Amino acid sequence: MRHLPVRMARWSARHAGRAIAGWFAFVVLCLVAGIALGTNEATTKDFWVGEAGRAEATATEGGLERSPTERIMIRARSGELDMAAAGAAAQDVTERMRDLPEVESVAAPVRSKDGEVLLVSVVLNGPELKGKKNVVPLLEQTAAVGTDHPDLVVEETGSPAISKGVNDQRDEDLALSERISLPVTVITLLIVFGSVIMAGVPLLLALSSIAAAIGLSMVASHVMPDAGVGTNLILLIGLAVGVDYTLFYLKREREERARAGGRLGPEALVELAAATAGRAIVISGLAVIVSTATLYLATDVIFSSLATGTILVVAVAVASSLTVLPALLVVIGRRADRLAPRRAARRAGRGKPVRAGKPETGRVFDALLRPARTRPALTLCLSVLVMLGLTVPALGLKLIDPGKDTFSRDIPAMRVYDRLTGSFPELFVTHEVVTRSTPEQAAQVKRALEDLGRRAQADPLFARAPKGAESTKDAKDAKDAKDAKDAKDAKGPETPANPRTAAMSEPTVRTSADGRISVLELSVPHPAPSAEAIESLTRLRQDHIPATVGQLSGVETAVSGDVARGRDYVSHESDKLPLVLGFLLLMTFLMTVWAFRSVVLGAIGVVLNLLSAGASLGLLVLVFQGTWAEGLLAFDSLGAIASRVPLFLVVILFGLSMDYQVFVVSRIQEARQNGMSAREAVLEGINRSAKVVTSAAIVMVTVFGAFVALHLTEMKQMGFCLAVAVLLDAVVIRLMVLPSVLLLLGERAWWPARRPGRTVRAQEPAAAGSPAEVG
Repeated sequence: MRHLPVRMARWSARHAGRAIAGWFAFVVLCLVAGIALGTNEATTKDFWVGEAGRAEATATEGGLERSPTERIMIRARSGELDMAAAGAAAQDVTERMRDLPEVESVAAPVRSKDGEVLLVSVVLNGPELKGKKNVVPLLEQTAAVGTDHPDLVVEETGSPAISKGVNDQRDEDLALSERISLPVTVITLLIVFGSVIMAGVPLLLALSSIAAAIGLSMVASHVMPDAGVGTNLILLIGLAVGVDYTLFYLKREREERARAGGRLGPEALVELAAATAGRAIVISGLAVIVSTATLYLATDVIFSSLATGTILVVAVAVASSLTVLPALLVVIGRRADRLAPRRAARRAGRGKPVRAGKPETGRVFDALLRPARTRPALTLCLSVLVMLGLTVPALGLKLIDPGKDTFSRDIPAMRVYDRLTGSFPELFVTHEVVTRSTPEQAAQVKRALEDLGRRAQADPLFARAPKGAESTKDAKDAKDAKDAKDAKDAKGPETPANPRTAAMSEPTVRTSADGRISVLELSVPHPAPSAEAIESLTRLRQDHIPATVGQLSGVETAVSGDVARGRDYVSHESDKLPLVLGFLLLMTFLMTVWAFRSVVLGAIGVVLNLLSAGASLGLLVLVFQGTWAEGLLAFDSLGAIASRVPLFLVVILFGLSMDYQVFVVSRIQEARQNGMSAREAVLEGINRSAKVVTSAAIVMVTVFGAFVALHLTEMKQMGFCLAVAVLLDAVVIRLMVLPSVLLLLGERAWWPARRPGRTVRAQEPAAAGSPAEVG
């Protein structure tokens, strides 16, 4: 592996045209293959987790699964609701919806208790996840009814409409983040390189790597289903690491160019850069890939999609740095060599000396490094205490699975949802009790479930289901001959029955055709994240079920629904966290030991990564779990952290922290191999890497920080935590803690590796353009 980057750079430099053409052909091939195969999207069963997942699997087996349902609300634009006009609008809605192939059934209108709202429930065809795609025609028809009845407000909501609204908002947010991050990235690169062409190279490779990774992820989805989040992460991580890897390589090539003073050609320069930066990029990329792969241990389709997207884009970014980047640098270098005499002549004509490039730390970095250089013990103690102090709030971490109640109210369907639950509070949450038994026990199970329903009715945490609003199975059965379009056409438009007031009915039990599976739906008039809704689930599972259907032998019982899904998902992640974290720590340690042949450095890497991750999670809890920063960052506090955020962030942060660890320690190791003392090597390595690491961190912080401007609270939390972690890692860890530790340990930091003899750089070739052999 040590010589692979050099060999690849040598071939790419000598065959620049073919390397560049081959790379872009590879990108196009990846996209074409992905588009040809399409994306294999995760199905509902891929999201089943815990007891709720078992309940949904059982209900699906019996044909009693949840169907995507939309609610059309009809209310007066002003004043009291005219029931005659509302009834006509309800009839119009019913006729239009029944004519749509996406619709399975339409329930009779239901009037709210206060008489101000008329509600029509529409059940869509297909599984639950398909609802967000099939809902578009329904929204169009609802808007048309509203236009035809201008005195009424006709509006639609439901899980399909909300999911579509969330997706649309996410797409708009991603476009906004790109508009923020791309200009800042370009400006940062211009400051670093002072050249439009050189600044464009990292951006070009990052964007092409993202395009290739998106195509590959579509292909990979046929092996591992896509949960719909992989592309978002490819854009997020791809821009960050793609620019970073190219930046490190470019900076090293420029250092070699400045050191050579015109005596080496572009081919030799990129080969020298590959021997150091190229190897560091390979190790760094492998570290990120290995760290991210631990997400597969969570056995969760969302984490698997996140892991696949990250691994693919990092692998492609590494490949671009080793293949096409050397070729681009050779092409740019040849052009620079042709223009160099002309530029020198112009500078001489203006009386300005020709300055050789030299890596400089700069005043800011020198000031940041001074404490570690002069007082390492004190700097280490203070820095660690600060990081531990920032970690303390993480001890109060609370997790929540964000459901539709937590989505932004900028989504129109969410505003309608608030009005819906205001008029029909029993539609907030539904618990689904699912049983499996023998057909002979069907009658006994039904009686036990009915008893369970009566017990729930007597419990103040539960509500009865409104007549006509929740009985989706009854609506399906009422469909009958209307399934055939010719029958509907022959019958002509129906006038809905007189709307019923949302009086409460007894909870009904639905049983499969073979009598083996039964489902009882219980309504709860509280939003899913609320303490009351969570308590109702606990009471149902621990008290009501054991006292009723739980008394029957041989009957399997499980509970699903919005609350159960969220609680079981959080519990599943909490159970997997020790396993993922344990493997993550182990792999981080082993990767560092393998890269630098030092057990001590491996232990240091693990501790520093824990410090960085802990401090960033502490700040995340401090900012987002309370309410004091709501106005500052434009979010509504959930009182908790989205359940997916901590596990995902710890894994990604470990990978990104390894990036900086590898690049910084590689420079120190190189200086040590060139005969410097342990102290000299640390200072030299930090000095030479500080500016480029910080520049790379600025790019990452910008990319991640742009997500704080998004609407989805979960994405805000991810962006904030990643940005803070990268900033702390680049400034506090790499400029204060790491140099302090290494200065204090001296040669002991490299145990058990022996101190190397002085490595003499390969003799530079006499003729410019002849690549030097680097051992």
